[in-house]
Amino acid sequence: MDKFKQIEAFVEVIEKGSLAKAALEQDITPVMLGRRIDALEKRLGVKLMHRTTRHLTLTEEGTVFLDHCRKLLDDLDSAEKIVSEGRHKATGHLIVSAPAAYGRKHVAPHAPAFLKANPEVRISFNLTDRVVDLVREGYDVGIRIGGAIDPNFVAVKLAGNRRVVCGTPAYFDKHGIPRTLADLEQHNCLSFNLQGGQQRGWYFQQNGKPVTIKVDGNLDCNDGELLHRWACEGLGLAWRSTWEIQPELAAGQLITVLDEYALDNYDIMAVYPRQRHLPAKIRFFIDMLKAVYAQPGYWNRPQNW
Repeated sequence: MDKFKQIEAFVEVIEKGSLAKAALEQDITPVMLGRRIDALEKRLGVKLMHRTTRHLTLTEEGTVFLDHCRKLLDDLDSAEKIVSEGRHKATGHLIVSAPAAYGRKHVAPHAPAFLKANPEVRISFNLTDRVVDLVREGYDVGIRIGGAIDPNFVAVKLAGNRRVVCGTPAYFDKHGIPRTLADLEQHNCLSFNLQGGQQRGWYFQQNGKPVTIKVDGNLDCNDGELLHRWACEGLGLAWRSTWEIQPELAAGQLITVLDEYALDNYDIMAVYPRQRHLPAKIRFFIDMLKAVYAQPGYWNRPQNW
């Protein structure tokens, strides 16, 4: 017989003052309730109460045991309440990693509203273009753009995104429009340098297979926002994410080329380690970002440098 049911029956009988009232409360027969108490006493090897047709009297051992049982049931109720609230109420310290420029523009700015809705949460951000080890470095969630995801992690798509080649109308009027990947050799390509970690080139797909194209130009750096600015100034072509250049695309200030070679599935994702029960702080934060990004016109809004 379930130990918990025996203890619960014992406490209920004492608090109600009779087997009949306790049985009614638990929706079982008095006979069944009595059997549970008999089984409890037999298992413990002591008499917990004296029962007559009119009175229940605790023994000395029963009095001591009752105090412990009440505390046990109270602790269980508290534990269940904490766990249940944890599924519906965000609490604790949320530690988030995100790419530097993206995090500044599209993650961290939404933290105040999230904290207002979830006042028992505090958030720490690490904005870096380095791919961090979420588990080893103690992050709850990481924001990633494109790339393969470790099977030990869960990836939730926050928004669609593509990696495209872009330039200003003035640049294309002067230098022409590249029609093939090989044409990039004839253009001034603004790219990350060795320190920026993109020395291998720009990535595309051709005939269903990934290809890497080496590019060259008279300007390179290790900062994506600077490449964005240079492209908007008409200084050359850039290979950028649509999340970054969408306002300029919508305004006609930038134009994309070679779209048929663009990589598929370069989406913006929230990534977290697989776990049996996902804390509300992570779930709510991801849901908030998805809702914000789904707002009509969100990605077309002008961005501050």
